[in-house]
Amino acid sequence: MNGCNDHKRYKVPALERGIRILQLFDRTRTAISGVDVVRELRLPRATAFRLLQSLEHLGCLRRAGNGAYRIGPAVLRLGFEFVGTLDVAQVAHGAVERLRDHTGCSAQLVIRDGRDVVVVLKAVGPGAFSTSVSVGTRLPAHATILGRVLLCELTDAELANLYPELELPRVGNGSPRTLAALKELLRGDLARGYAVSESLFEQGISAVAAPVRAADGEFVGAVSVTVYKATLDPSAWRDRLVGEVLAAAAEISERLGYRMAERAVPVPRTGASGRTRAGRSGAARDAA
Repeated sequence: MNGCNDHKRYKVPALERGIRILQLFDRTRTAISGVDVVRELRLPRATAFRLLQSLEHLGCLRRAGNGAYRIGPAVLRLGFEFVGTLDVAQVAHGAVERLRDHTGCSAQLVIRDGRDVVVVLKAVGPGAFSTSVSVGTRLPAHATILGRVLLCELTDAELANLYPELELPRVGNGSPRTLAALKELLRGDLARGYAVSESLFEQGISAVAAPVRAADGEFVGAVSVTVYKATLDPSAWRDRLVGEVLAAAAEISERLGYRMAERAVPVPRTGASGRTRAGRSGAARDAA
């Protein structure tokens, strides 16, 4: 009996309600309205509004274009801290190593954390020279194809919030200097479903990257191979690397619950700014 009383005494109702709001989401229910929260949790409207606003301020929720709420990046970061040591690493480990073995190139998996991507898994290729990129390394998202394939699904409003400055940081010779220039690259990346870099981030190093999707189709990571050459010639070799990277990304996505056959044709999802997240046509190669 005392244990039960202690449990009630140390409960924090507001915290419990906030967590119960987050628990309303699952893989089949990715957007919830404030009205749904009020009805299903039997909360006063004012209380629900304050809780939703607090969760949005903390990044645990984000507002969709129609006013409904979706899981925000803060929840994903908490999840990634866990799965980085367990689920994601375990799910992707075999695929990343096979990608290394099939291509003879170093392979890696990254996640996005705000304006950076973080390397969470790396398989070093045979004969690869030592680099500063290892597990835990953070790279600027706008200047790397690993970051770009994760940024390309964001709406105009989300990108503007992430990069409010007039001029983006210069990283290497080929990084975009303005948000408009970045958006142009992202449109091509999204249309292709992958990105290619030839001496873009670092001279003499090329790469191919593709996004990894969670069960609901959201981009939750990116897988890539790194080649220690300035270009990816001949084209047949380049095409084979693209195919291997796409296959690895599809394998990891499927293991995370994403069903490719059910989502073969992307459905446009419009953000607050009106820019859809569906693919658009783009050039077959980067301007790297």
